[in-house]
Amino acid sequence: MVLTSLHYLYMIMVVIILVIMLMKKEIVIPCIVGIFAMGFLYSGSAVFAVQSIFNTIIYSGNEFWGIILIISLVVAMSKSLQAVGADALIMSPIKKIMVNQTMAFWGIGVAMMIISWLVWPSPAVPLIGAVLLPAAVATGLPVIYAAVAMNLFGHGIALSSDFFIQGAPTITAAGAGIEVTEIIRASIPIWLTMSAVTIATAFFLMKRDLKKSSQLLPSANNNFKHEEITQSKTAKYVAVLTPIAFLIDIVAMVKFNLAGGDATALVGGTAIIIMLLTVLTSFKLRDGFELIVNYIKEGFKFGISVFAPVLFIGGFFFLGNQNGAAAVLGEGAPGILNDISLFLSENIQMTKLSTILTQTAVALITGLDGSGFSGLPIVGTLAYTFSNVIDIDMAGLAALGQVITVWVDGGTIIPWAVIPVAAICNISPQELARKNLIPVLCGIGAAIAVALVIL
Repeated sequence: MVLTSLHYLYMIMVVIILVIMLMKKEIVIPCIVGIFAMGFLYSGSAVFAVQSIFNTIIYSGNEFWGIILIISLVVAMSKSLQAVGADALIMSPIKKIMVNQTMAFWGIGVAMMIISWLVWPSPAVPLIGAVLLPAAVATGLPVIYAAVAMNLFGHGIALSSDFFIQGAPTITAAGAGIEVTEIIRASIPIWLTMSAVTIATAFFLMKRDLKKSSQLLPSANNNFKHEEITQSKTAKYVAVLTPIAFLIDIVAMVKFNLAGGDATALVGGTAIIIMLLTVLTSFKLRDGFELIVNYIKEGFKFGISVFAPVLFIGGFFFLGNQNGAAAVLGEGAPGILNDISLFLSENIQMTKLSTILTQTAVALITGLDGSGFSGLPIVGTLAYTFSNVIDIDMAGLAALGQVITVWVDGGTIIPWAVIPVAAICNISPQELARKNLIPVLCGIGAAIAVALVIL
């Protein structure tokens, strides 16, 4: 296999992007430059190169639109629940079981995980912080470890799996060119291992610290008081309806074997119906027309803000696969990653260990920007490339990259990524990141060990 200047340009841009990530800078600019340069080199036309930037974003947007939509709609629904006070009622049963430090740690963590699965961690943080944090601290749980539980269960366990909304596996699958269900299925043993080891380590360290020092105990400065939330007359009914509706969705997914886009459509439709019922039963009809629009706007502001940079990053990496290149550059464009895979297989001897360690290193590097999902197109693309070089499970390798990337990039050990949880708990982001570091590194080590066995 002979590589052309287009192949080398693509590889050079990938290296530049990774270096910029190591420098803790955003990578949208190099991705735009890379798209332009590839369009110009392929066509020789500056006009075509400029058009390539737009066409690449359109292609990337088409790939991600479904997941942007579902996240926006779920956030819009959560806004309507907050407006009537139903969110606090949904959380109230968890408060009753938080009777000591141990139960508070697990209670606030599991609640964060469940809510994050349903509405993503960012909308879940203020809800958990407002409703459950005061109750957890009242049991004697140190504020820092309440934050650790929220962070690891929400931005770690829930976001790295994302079984319900399926944002993370959708992006990873798009980069690898396989079905979302394959990524989800392959991720389960790796995700379970990392989650169990990370949480067990964090819990052990908490118990050790509580025995060693009384300074961790809540002080007067961390005296969280629960703010009274005005609840509408229908809040109780909405609070019962919402979890039941999503439980019915889960049953329907199992019974009718719904996955991927079908499962996403069911969740999105349910979110819209809950939002409509909440508004129409809790407010006057003339106000409901305006409120629905406001909630939808807020939801889409969140969805677009999260995925705006991912469209550019994903767009560049999609140019590496045959379908993306053909859609943007035109029929006959080379499948760059296919060609690079053939070249590597002919010239470099790779082993399972070196492949897994390389994927892990890239996942860690791409997670350093702390922006969320920016590294997923990269690890998905690399899994596709490596699987064509050696005999290794592509879905499993992509899943390994996804789990590690999200644990880092989604916000557990990067100070600027843990700010939402740190802010709601009134603690230092640096302190929270330090507390998370050892547990997360132990989890990554365990995930690598499992990957070596099963891939």
